Amino acid sequence: MKILITGGAGFIGSAVVRRAIADGHQVVNLDALTYAACLDNVASVADHPGYAFVQADIRDRAALDAVFAEHAPDAVMHLAAESHVDRSIDGPGDFIETNITGTYNMLEAARAYWMGQGCPEGFRFHHISTDEVFGSLPADKSVKFTEDTPYDPRSPYSASKASSDHLVRAWHETYGLPVILTNCSNNYGPFHFPEKLVPVIILNALAGKDLPIYGDGSNVRDWLYVEDHAIALLLALTRGKLGRSYNIGGDNERTNLELVRALCAILDEKRPKTEGSYSDQITYVTDRPGHDARYAIDASRIEAELGWRPSVTVEEGLERTVEWYLANPEWWQALQSRDGVGERLGVKSLSEDPAAEQAETRA
Repeated sequence: MKILITGGAGFIGSAVVRRAIADGHQVVNLDALTYAACLDNVASVADHPGYAFVQADIRDRAALDAVFAEHAPDAVMHLAAESHVDRSIDGPGDFIETNITGTYNMLEAARAYWMGQGCPEGFRFHHISTDEVFGSLPADKSVKFTEDTPYDPRSPYSASKASSDHLVRAWHETYGLPVILTNCSNNYGPFHFPEKLVPVIILNALAGKDLPIYGDGSNVRDWLYVEDHAIALLLALTRGKLGRSYNIGGDNERTNLELVRALCAILDEKRPKTEGSYSDQITYVTDRPGHDARYAIDASRIEAELGWRPSVTVEEGLERTVEWYLANPEWWQALQSRDGVGERLGVKSLSEDPAAEQAETRA
């Protein structure tokens, strides 16, 4: 199968690219190479005869049409998106343009191509989304997100992803475009761009910097090892039922504080400090605006229908992740100068007047 993968130079996208090539698929990797993308993420497959890279932006419809015409994919896996909640708080416009308008462009380009090919039955448009579209859960661990949970997004990021999900469903119902949707929990693992919690904690710890935790650290997330996720996504693409959505979770709920302490303990063993523990660097910072209390995924549908279960526990996955960052300093050191790396984001909107900022921009 030839798969067009958008966002294939990003964190999750590159894991899917590597897995797809390993599984014997051909891959066309379409990526705009924005700040969080890195072609080093796919260097291991760059010379494979079944791999091609195209630099293009999903906001550019003409470029998308050209990619479909030239490469004639059998399926699409749409991962390209702005994904950092904190960045969405400071600059929601990019999230609207990329996640909503960009997804619209992908749907229309895919639909035009699909119809032009005579609407082949085997074509698939797989839209990859997030559990954040469902909002926040209570502390009761018996309650989890299912595929039928009503949408209740709380941040510009999650609202933009919820919008894109609705567009994909509408294109299936209205135009008959063969689609599959998946919603995942928090990913972590190798090649994670150093703006999210796990890589920030690892790299700040090694640099002797503060390890920032929002609020009191009690917010709960379900942690999914990225390579497990890539396997699940390809299963959904190849065996999922059209029009169906599948939740993908790690079954690894941890509070943010528990996760950070676990990372510190692993670093204490793998790269001990001269004195004390890395946990001594933990600091508590002002909470993120609209910070959801808890996410947890019920992944029973994908297990029952497709036979997938996570294979990596959070303890195993965090150890693998720490070992990867320790062994690959050249990868993350090259990213340290990129926009926003190592900075606290998502607080700009609390101290500035948006109307005044817009007026200044217009001036």
